[in-house]
Amino acid sequence: MLRYFLQRVLVMVPTLLIISFLIFVIIQAPPGDFLETTLAELQARGESMDQNQIESLRALYGLDQPFHVQYLRWLFGQWDGLSYVKGGLIFGDLGYSFEYNQPVADIVGDRLALTVIVSIASILFVWIVSFPIAVYSATHQYGLFDYIFTFVGYLGLATPSFLIALILLYFANIWFGTSIGGLMDPVYVGQPWSAAKFWSIMEHMWVPVLVIGLPGTAGMIRRLRANLLDELNKQYVTTGRAKGLPPLKLLVRYPLRISLNPFIADIGSLLPELISGSVIVSVVMSLPITGPMLLTALRSQDMYLAGSFLMFMAFLTVIGVFISDILLALLDPRIRLGAGAEK
Repeated sequence: MLRYFLQRVLVMVPTLLIISFLIFVIIQAPPGDFLETTLAELQARGESMDQNQIESLRALYGLDQPFHVQYLRWLFGQWDGLSYVKGGLIFGDLGYSFEYNQPVADIVGDRLALTVIVSIASILFVWIVSFPIAVYSATHQYGLFDYIFTFVGYLGLATPSFLIALILLYFANIWFGTSIGGLMDPVYVGQPWSAAKFWSIMEHMWVPVLVIGLPGTAGMIRRLRANLLDELNKQYVTTGRAKGLPPLKLLVRYPLRISLNPFIADIGSLLPELISGSVIVSVVMSLPITGPMLLTALRSQDMYLAGSFLMFMAFLTVIGVFISDILLALLDPRIRLGAGAEK
């Protein structure tokens, strides 16, 4: 197990380096850069910029440098001769946003906090709702409630999230007087944190949590139900019943434990969702979280803002996969690396 742990840790470093290079390539792949996009928007409004200003800004942003120089500066920082001027991504410096004209770390503060709150609430909603429903459906196969939950699950998977968002926003406003759009009442936007602002967020929270969590809940119910049904039909369960094991003890100790694999495996995808959120739903509901900002940064080719977002998501993905692999190896001995060779 220790060898498996060390191997997974050693693989993470080159994986993140390769991902960082691919992210920078993808951001730079579209023709032009942030400055050219800005100039095109100015020309569309009938404005213009002097050529000397253009060259000055290009040099200021470092856009006149070759690709590999820009990449190394973003990753490792900037050197001026023999002195170190600025830290890079590996030193915790997320870079400077061209569009917002501020350091990336200063821009994402409140948005990141709100994103984490919404995402954690959505994850808890998915787990709390899907786990008991899936277990009940699997242990009462072809019963009335099994058919009802199956139908609702298919409905949740088939209905677009933005449509659910629009419907819930309408009824939340009609029934509860909740303001449409955003995560708080307009009076608290841009204000420092307070108890009133927190409760306003809680009042608005249930709508995005339902919208973001429903598709994931439906999918988790289907996967856990299918896994549990597969385990319940295996020979060791039949043998346990024949030996007189209590049904609850038999269920919890063996088939349910193995069927938890989807919950553990989903950690790899859940952690980056803490940062990205649901972009489409966030745009439809005007949520002040990081998803719309990431979309805007990609469209405007604000490479340091978009790159820092994507790199942080990649880091959380790698960490999430690492955690899920270790937990799966502990939960299910069949997954442990080298188990077959040891036999």
